[in-house]
Amino acid sequence: MSALVSGVEPDSIADELEIEKGDILLSINGEKMSDMIDYNFLCKSDFITVEVQKSKDDSVEVIEIEKDFDEDLGIIFESAVFDRVKPCLNKCIFCFVDQQPKGLRDTLYVKDDDYRLSYLQGTYITLTNFTEKDKERISKMHLGPFYVSVHTTNPELRVKMLRNPNAGKIMEHLKWFRKNKIPFHAQIVLCPGYNDGNELERTLKDLTSLKSTLLSVAIVPVGITKFRKEKLKKVDKKCALKTIKIASKYKKVCCSDEFFLTAGMEMPPKKYYGNFSQLDDGVGSIRFLLENFKRYKLPKKLKSPLKIAFATSVAGKGAFREIALKLNKIKNLEVSVNPVISTYWGENITVAGLITSEDLINTVKNLDADYVVIPSIMLKPYSETFLDGNTLDYVRDKTGKNFIINFQKYSIDEVIELLNNNSLI
Repeated sequence: MSALVSGVEPDSIADELEIEKGDILLSINGEKMSDMIDYNFLCKSDFITVEVQKSKDDSVEVIEIEKDFDEDLGIIFESAVFDRVKPCLNKCIFCFVDQQPKGLRDTLYVKDDDYRLSYLQGTYITLTNFTEKDKERISKMHLGPFYVSVHTTNPELRVKMLRNPNAGKIMEHLKWFRKNKIPFHAQIVLCPGYNDGNELERTLKDLTSLKSTLLSVAIVPVGITKFRKEKLKKVDKKCALKTIKIASKYKKVCCSDEFFLTAGMEMPPKKYYGNFSQLDDGVGSIRFLLENFKRYKLPKKLKSPLKIAFATSVAGKGAFREIALKLNKIKNLEVSVNPVISTYWGENITVAGLITSEDLINTVKNLDADYVVIPSIMLKPYSETFLDGNTLDYVRDKTGKNFIINFQKYSIDEVIELLNNNSLI
């Protein structure tokens, strides 16, 4: 087990102790750690002893630390799991990882199905590798909520869709969650001809029978790229309308933004999404962005002319055009919205997180703009690397453009700051 340090927070305890990138946290209070769950639990104390192996000479330092009970050490780890990540053992008919071509970032080919990452980072798990040992630890430490890829509660259909004989036990595991008061969010990747229509009705009835244990259900359309070998149907307008109608019968169930876009419907009001608990699954992201925009106090005039171009996903173009209409009322400001067409994946892929550097370059290289705005979701976390391996510097070099990265999801804080810094009123 290796708790490898990838960085430390400035002015933190770890910074003061000169813990550095490349060091290894061996133990806390003499106990080894398998993941961030152990780390967080062991740090809950006024006084701890840490054992650190230094990268520069492999020497081991034992450090006694007195701190506030809930105070974090400020260590950033390379991974939230220090031992082996539990791999995904499924061969799902809709798996996005399996349809990716070669040449992308190595991390994009990793298929994990680890309950610890679900708890710590909100990744989805199928529970097909769920063990009694896992259950014992979850129950003992009162972990949760988890994010579960359900897809269907029909045992035979789930085995068929996930291509794993253990997949049929989903309701058995979820009933265990309810018995032990373990909350969870559910996801359904809708594949027309498989888990839609009557099968979707069955799944939603089964899930809502779990009552308060179920926190939310996100229904998202299957992603179909030009690389997919499975013969799957995409969600069309008829399917989208029917799915939205079925979902509307159940509390806590929301369709992703793509369903409403495909159906040609307006985005629902914010009350439809409750507390926006599945934003990262594309459920309510457009509405959340528009609601966030309402809180900004916009200047009336800028000191000098400024041109800003939003490079956005095809799915998000409507929301940004609505925002641009209001921004263009500011004197001396010209805002354009430029959806990036995915030639790499194919036109069926319309989300920002899958935009490649080359598709971005093709969209913005001829724009007349002082700044091009992109969301941080286009880049690998804590980096400026796109999923095809090229960096933002590469894009700058190819386009000659200045870029603004929106680091806060579903907001344009950085743009508003730029406008306010250049405003007259």
